[in-house]
Amino acid sequence: MKILVVGQGGREHTLVWKLAQSRRVEKIYCAPGNAGIAQIAETLPMPDRFTDLADWAESENIALTVVGPEAPLAEGIVDVFSERGLKAFGPDKRAARLEASKDFAKQLMLENGISTAEHQTFTDVEAAMAYIEDQNRPVFVKANGLAAGKGVIPGRTFKEALQAVKTILVDKAFGDAGDSVVIEEELIGEEASFTVLTDGSHCLPFVSSQDHKMSHDGDTGKNTGGMGAYSPAPVITPELHDYVMQHVVYPTINGMADIGSPFKGVLYVGLMITDTGPKVLEFNCRFGDPEAQVLLPRLKSDLVPLLIACIDGTLADHADVQWHDEAAACVVMASGGYPDPYQTGEIITGLEDADAIEGVSVFHAGTTHDGENIVTAGGRVLGVTAIADGLHNAIQQAYKGVSAIHFNKTHFRNDIGHRALKKS
Repeated sequence: MKILVVGQGGREHTLVWKLAQSRRVEKIYCAPGNAGIAQIAETLPMPDRFTDLADWAESENIALTVVGPEAPLAEGIVDVFSERGLKAFGPDKRAARLEASKDFAKQLMLENGISTAEHQTFTDVEAAMAYIEDQNRPVFVKANGLAAGKGVIPGRTFKEALQAVKTILVDKAFGDAGDSVVIEEELIGEEASFTVLTDGSHCLPFVSSQDHKMSHDGDTGKNTGGMGAYSPAPVITPELHDYVMQHVVYPTINGMADIGSPFKGVLYVGLMITDTGPKVLEFNCRFGDPEAQVLLPRLKSDLVPLLIACIDGTLADHADVQWHDEAAACVVMASGGYPDPYQTGEIITGLEDADAIEGVSVFHAGTTHDGENIVTAGGRVLGVTAIADGLHNAIQQAYKGVSAIHFNKTHFRNDIGHRALKKS
């Protein structure tokens, strides 16, 4: 079968890498892809209109389209493909509101008894400021729409919170995504990522993982799309896993079905594990990035039939999914300055040396070709991932891979996995 993957980041490189291992797959295309993806799939330009891509998929007899990023999902790419009778993995436009609108997600949680932070949504600056003053406690200010993982600003002081509101609502730092803001209480605890596949009624949980959102060591700096990840995450105990499935995942899926908007695809639950139990920080309607870089390498089973089962509503027939026992760690190598303005076009060397290290795979995120050179083309450039026996060894191997790669003004965190290592 022929497969089309939509996207160009580290998540999509990992998806292409995993899908290419399936005996069912004859050829993989990726639109638009990146320099790493181009080594294992045929890349093509991403058309301006989804209908043009669907025309191409029909003409090429594409059996399965896998949509990686949130933006095309929120814009309805699955709807366009499904109307043609083409199999496309991911939620439709209505279901993708779980990520595209934080206010929608919050309302769904309230209506279905899912624990989350206290919050309110505002479009008016003065009303938001009055709410912050009345709260008199640390808050987080979030752009309501999609902001590439960067639209969350801490407001731990009154001054910080007010500036965050102005940055989003007045300065429009995140464009239309900031037409409204969700202001919520700061939750104290440890974050974890909980990922499931779902066909709209049945859910298949992945192994646990944890992301590192902040740009610098010690969880300092600015919020980013993710600076690294690891799996498993010890904070997700078997008891906590069962609780999240029963009290978060299934109430979410059933709640979406109840409002006539069944959710099919990847449901990613961002959790804060507090002293009073887990609370939902956010929902994503696709694999996390860089969580995908540690989850998919641990998946021993063929990914293709699982994705098709989500589309066809037969996921309950795939209960025998197998996982590698080894741990996985991913260190993101970013352009200097990220998530603030950064330069691109820097030549990358050492990629083959890193790939030659035992257990290491280098997933490209922001790369392109410049003649014979591979150069930087984004904020997050590479996800250096390693799988090994035990998390300590996986982290060690990942950093060996990082040390083999060089480009000007490289930035990466040196403490990926620090929480888990303290528990070992």
